[in-house]
Amino acid sequence: MIKITLPDGSIREFASGVTPMEVAKNISEGFARNVISASFNGTTIETETPLTTDGNLILYTWNDAEGKKAFWHSTSHVMAQALEELYPGIKLTLGPAIANGFYYDVDFEDQKISEADFKKIEERILEISRGKYDFKMRPVTKTEALEMYKDNVYKTELISNLEDGTITFCDHATFTDLCRGGHIPNTGIIKAVKIMSVAGAYWRGDEKNKQLTRVYGTSFPKQKDLTEYLELLEEAKRRDHRKLGKELELFAFSQKVGQGLPLWLPKGAALRERLEQFLKRAQKKAGYEQVVSPHIGQKELYVTSGHYAKYGADSFQPIHTPAEGEEFLLKPMNCPHHCEIYNVRPWSYKDLPKRYAEFGTVYRYEQSGELHGLTRVRGFTQDDAHIFCTPEQLDEEFKKVIDLVLYVFCSLGFENFTAQISLRDQENREKYIGTDENWEKAENAIINAAKDKGLNTVVEYGEAAFYGPKLDFMVKDALGRQWQLGTIQVDYNLPERFDLTYKGADNELHRPVMIHRAPFGSMERFIAILLEHTAGNFPLWLMPEQAIILSLSEKYENYAKKVLDLLENHEIRALIDNRNETIGKKIRDAEMQKIPFMLIVGEEEEKNGTISIRRHGQEGKGNITVSIEEFASIVDEEIKKTLKVFTV
Repeated sequence: MIKITLPDGSIREFASGVTPMEVAKNISEGFARNVISASFNGTTIETETPLTTDGNLILYTWNDAEGKKAFWHSTSHVMAQALEELYPGIKLTLGPAIANGFYYDVDFEDQKISEADFKKIEERILEISRGKYDFKMRPVTKTEALEMYKDNVYKTELISNLEDGTITFCDHATFTDLCRGGHIPNTGIIKAVKIMSVAGAYWRGDEKNKQLTRVYGTSFPKQKDLTEYLELLEEAKRRDHRKLGKELELFAFSQKVGQGLPLWLPKGAALRERLEQFLKRAQKKAGYEQVVSPHIGQKELYVTSGHYAKYGADSFQPIHTPAEGEEFLLKPMNCPHHCEIYNVRPWSYKDLPKRYAEFGTVYRYEQSGELHGLTRVRGFTQDDAHIFCTPEQLDEEFKKVIDLVLYVFCSLGFENFTAQISLRDQENREKYIGTDENWEKAENAIINAAKDKGLNTVVEYGEAAFYGPKLDFMVKDALGRQWQLGTIQVDYNLPERFDLTYKGADNELHRPVMIHRAPFGSMERFIAILLEHTAGNFPLWLMPEQAIILSLSEKYENYAKKVLDLLENHEIRALIDNRNETIGKKIRDAEMQKIPFMLIVGEEEEKNGTISIRRHGQEGKGNITVSIEEFASIVDEEIKKTLKVFTV
């Protein structure tokens, strides 16, 4: 008998050779019908793999990320079979699962594939799937594998790099593929499929190699799920921050300025400024001091910090000065500069913590193919702060930062989030600096603080920064997409590298602990995500224009100006549309600009000293007529509902 431990901690005994599917049926026949993948002792296996030792078993359904991964990887096999049948003589390479689907890289040689072919590929995939063919793994020798793919240079190259005894094939229907495993039980589970696009891709990502055709697809266990997914994609297109940023005149890019270097237009610059002031007010209450550091620094600064080893080779090249041997770099991070600010004078334990904050612009040379609107740029501004504290102060300071991050999320409508505890890779430690002792102290500090704050957490190994572990806030937007927003890091390493000290109560010198934090992350990426989350309908306190005054004719323009002056007295951001257009056209344009309030003025309003209010997006609900003071109260109350006062 063997003992199988399930995720809830329960242990069940089975005869040696029991399969994950049999374990699932032992739990519940209904549950077993939904199981599509499994892992045993951390290794992905098939649902029919015999288990012969004690171990931890996880059973996955479509609702689990690993279940989806197996589902999409399995569909890539079926697509590969369909492609071979429809395009004889092609050469298959690799077909992994990716976020929201899968792809297969194919050498079509002289044959062509286009969007016009997608439907016939989809139909053939579904025909194969209806056969309910089992996915079966089998080991093969290296010699057998090389013989199988003697006419496929790509598979041959892959096999040549594998050890004999580690090579497996996956069979289904009449199709065989080189594969490490991780499949659903059979093809019949695949009920809906969509070929999304085709693109060029160099073999193994090397532009010196032949360009292949990458066929992207997605699949689902129900047609309803596919329909909903495609609707979600259409909504995502409507919310694309690049599209909205252009329509709302927030930012732009110029080829003459350079790729990945955004230009902030007046409305966008004002939006950024409001976000900065919002955080600066909270930081001031929390005891932060504002600092400013230059956009460049001597190369040696970043060698000391470790950033040159991390970013140097793939970043902007050094700036050479007229002085021989003198090199500067565009700043890749703010923290080395803040370490040197701390080092300006000696400190006592009585002076700590020191909290330095800066909206500092940094530069990293992202590859042109990786640039994407504001979410991936080459120059971006971080809402950076670094706290230097004693080890005894670490817990309290870390929790205070958590409070600040939660305040930011609450005020901006990000309510659905998980706190990800990002730790070192458990095996590969080469990419990290510092001692094991310091890493363990830093990791424990984050784990304990998150627990004490009652955060909903997940642990991810290998996601730490090179100098320390992190608490990353993973936020779901209005479309259910997950983004990393806000990060807090504990660092024992940079204080050592920069020889930071403070004099303790024992009159001896000690190392401070350093906390890195950025609730927004980068202003550019944060605004992009906020744009897509809100579809451009920002919280009222943040909107570039909170109201627009629309006069029914030129006769009422003087009254419109009077209304504008009164609104400015109440610190309400407004403007007048005095174009020679119909009121209907003015309303439609204001709707496109997503201005929250349209204030219509005409004969009745001028006579009574009132305004007629129309809310954005509430067509057909009728207008209400109020005084200027009543409108100011409406705006004030709505802002108070979302923009809470930060308390420490």
